[in-house]
Amino acid sequence: MKKILVVEDDEGLREGIALALQREDLQFTLCAQLGQALHAFEEGADFDLVLLDLNLPDGSGYELLKRIKRQSDIPVIILTANDWEMDEVRGLELGAEDYITKPFSLMVLRARIDKALRSAGKRTWRFGQLSFSFEEMRFFRGAEEIILSRTEQKLLHLLVENRNQVLGREQLVDRIWTDGAEYVDENALSVAVNRLRNKLGEGADGHLQTVYGKGYIWKV
Repeated sequence: MKKILVVEDDEGLREGIALALQREDLQFTLCAQLGQALHAFEEGADFDLVLLDLNLPDGSGYELLKRIKRQSDIPVIILTANDWEMDEVRGLELGAEDYITKPFSLMVLRARIDKALRSAGKRTWRFGQLSFSFEEMRFFRGAEEIILSRTEQKLLHLLVENRNQVLGREQLVDRIWTDGAEYVDENALSVAVNRLRNKLGEGADGHLQTVYGKGYIWKV
């Protein structure tokens, strides 16, 4: 299932896109404002593609585009009434995969979406000097590759995909140790977190946080 975020203030167009493009392998999240879209992205929604209007009632779509590209390789297709060349150049320079001016054909949009999803490749998450590709299981601090154990990879993946959300200790233990073990030492999670912090180094400062009495959070 591919998850698509549609950020468009025109209700008819927003709903029309989701209705016209609806199929079993696509799931749409619809936002009418920049603030709603930022919240959806920052609260850990794991989108595969973003359809983005530039002229939103509470700000510019460029702000969301910049935020997305600072943290990931999620493809973004700009949908806008602005047909000025400089707007298109700016969008592409900021990392958008495509730029479609209104009005547009839904058939063409469907083809552009399929192309973007096919060419998206392996997603890379970026947090300052840290970059993570969970599909390829490769992790870097700048140019230096970080070698993580399978447990540390699972822990980091859970925290990043649920960024800005506190994950409880029991929840993490249940999700990480799924090999049928009947007993997991209560200190196993603390040890895994400490090892992960040490391996990520200073790059994790401010991101991997302990919420005392509750669990852990990846803050962005």
